[in-house]
Amino acid sequence: MTTTVPAQEVQVTEPLPDSGIPGRRSRRRPRPVEAEDRHILSAADWRRPRIRITTNVLHVILLVLLVLVGLFPLLWLFKSGITPTQDTLTNPLALFPHGIAWDNVVKAWNDVHIGDFFFNTIAMAAGEWAVQLIVATTAGFALSVLRPKYGRYLAGLVLATLFVPAVVLLVPLYLTILHPPLIGHSLINTFWAVWLPAGASAFNVLLVMRFFDSLPREIFEAARTDGAGTFRLFWSIVLPMSKPILGVVSVFAINAAWADFLWPNLVLADIHIQPLSVRLPQIQSSTDLGVYLAALSIATLIPVVIFLVFQRTFLRGGGLGGAVKG
Repeated sequence: MTTTVPAQEVQVTEPLPDSGIPGRRSRRRPRPVEAEDRHILSAADWRRPRIRITTNVLHVILLVLLVLVGLFPLLWLFKSGITPTQDTLTNPLALFPHGIAWDNVVKAWNDVHIGDFFFNTIAMAAGEWAVQLIVATTAGFALSVLRPKYGRYLAGLVLATLFVPAVVLLVPLYLTILHPPLIGHSLINTFWAVWLPAGASAFNVLLVMRFFDSLPREIFEAARTDGAGTFRLFWSIVLPMSKPILGVVSVFAINAAWADFLWPNLVLADIHIQPLSVRLPQIQSSTDLGVYLAALSIATLIPVVIFLVFQRTFLRGGGLGGAVKG
């Protein structure tokens, strides 16, 4: 008679993944609680009505003070531009004690010819903006994307020009504009005398070059693999990815061109092509104060309005918009 002995079940204890010892359950360490951001006032303080109300009132007061400090000079200028001259001299802070003098604006536009000088400023600023943008993007593309063997030395030379004072270059630059090479005639009293020197901006070149350094190199390699040449890589790949830095350079270029006085005063002696920054100081002594303040108001209001209208166009832009296919 054969007796069948049942097989004994053997329990095998497998090591848990969190522990190297068989049969021992590893203890899970509790996850560290993320520390709250430390501020002057804690969350418990913010729950107190007195502290919360006092802090909010202080914030409102500080905001109002900052707005007044920043906007008061502009508001006073605009107010004085439409205030009679006698009122501005006797009580400059009064709010239209004897009415509004709209004639100041009319005289500033017609008699002083602010409109002509305004269009001269637009032409000068547009040319400087275009030249600076072309030079900065092409030079930054060559030094950052193409990366020639001597690129580091060129970047070092461009950086070294930032340490040279602009006053030192004033006389050589004027002589170059007076007798430009390869052209044969002077560029004085032409907008080219202002446009061309504006392109030699080492700051813009380095700024754009650093931005191009941050762009992903994989996109450039993929474009070259697909057969894109140098111009196609620059125009269709790099520029669409560079909308933010192009906006920054545009704002810097337009603001600098609008406020530039010394160089246009030297090379634009003809009254018919002078910008507002040059012409307004010249007419101060021979113009009524109210009319002059109205002219200053027009010259100040126009760039403010242009910036408010186009600020999103200048500063907005997707970093990879137009370069990567969805």
